[in-house]
Amino acid sequence: MRPARRILLAVALLAGTPLAAHEVRPAYLQIVETAPERFSVLWKQPIVQDRRLAIDPVLPNDCPPLGDPVPEVIGGALVQQWEVACALDQGAIHISGLARTLTDAMVEIQRLDGEGLTALLRPNSPSLDLDDPAPQVAAYLWLGIEHLLFGIDHVLFVIGLVYLIPSRWALLKTITAFTLAHSITLALSVLELVQAPQGPVEAVIALSILFLARELLSPAEQRSPLTARRPWIMALLFGLLHGFGFAGAMAEIGLPRDQLAPALLLFNIGIEVGQLMIIAALLAFLSVARWVGLRPPTAVLQGVAQSGGTASVQLARIDVGLIYGIGVLAAYWTIDRVLGLL
Repeated sequence: MRPARRILLAVALLAGTPLAAHEVRPAYLQIVETAPERFSVLWKQPIVQDRRLAIDPVLPNDCPPLGDPVPEVIGGALVQQWEVACALDQGAIHISGLARTLTDAMVEIQRLDGEGLTALLRPNSPSLDLDDPAPQVAAYLWLGIEHLLFGIDHVLFVIGLVYLIPSRWALLKTITAFTLAHSITLALSVLELVQAPQGPVEAVIALSILFLARELLSPAEQRSPLTARRPWIMALLFGLLHGFGFAGAMAEIGLPRDQLAPALLLFNIGIEVGQLMIIAALLAFLSVARWVGLRPPTAVLQGVAQSGGTASVQLARIDVGLIYGIGVLAAYWTIDRVLGLL
């Protein structure tokens, strides 16, 4: 297939895929009691395509704002802070407009006595009942799944690993190395033991996907020795970078101070569940494509053989088109993110 036709096929396969790698991030409402019946309110809502989502927090009627909040843009989010004077122990907290979006809103309440409440509000349940609050730290499990599934750059990296490694055992080892690496940097970053600037991290993450696409389209004998014979080491190194990317999302969402460890653990588990969902969906798609004739029975993935050496086999056209699509998006992200650093 000629390069021009391959690129057209790639565009067709990925038509409708958003160019923004993190196009859906949750809003965050933090309410901290600073004095008896006095609270500081922090509201962070994502900016999508240079426009803020039309969502706003609505507190109980007896909690009017003390002064006008001044909005400012910080790290891709519109941030507002204000104070309220009320007991905040009855009524409901509602996120106006949430039902008309695809995003969620994390609500965290911290009281002077150490009691806290964390809840995830979704488009189909945009309110938190303060009369019967139930701790929802388990919401971080869903947030982890959601962040992986809607973080298109992480999805494409996992897809690339599946294409790179046809052996199920070798794939398991590589995904395990990737998981271990990003779990380490995620925890270190959230605990503020190691910090990395998000701009360069996101640029290198895009470059890692571009590198993976280039390796997939190269003949086995022209691949880097690390990718060809020790892909788990490559996944381990890139996993460290992706962990800092996940940490950036956690910084935007926030973590409950009184349940830091379980929230972090559940978020991490959610990411792993999301990875497994992507792998299962891709393998099912490739099986269906073979069944309907889009992939010939002889077409297998080009990658690392079970023995540890390289396998030189032919990719089907649909595989090549998908990999070209991954490369095109990764190249766009790399250029866009590098230019954003200048």
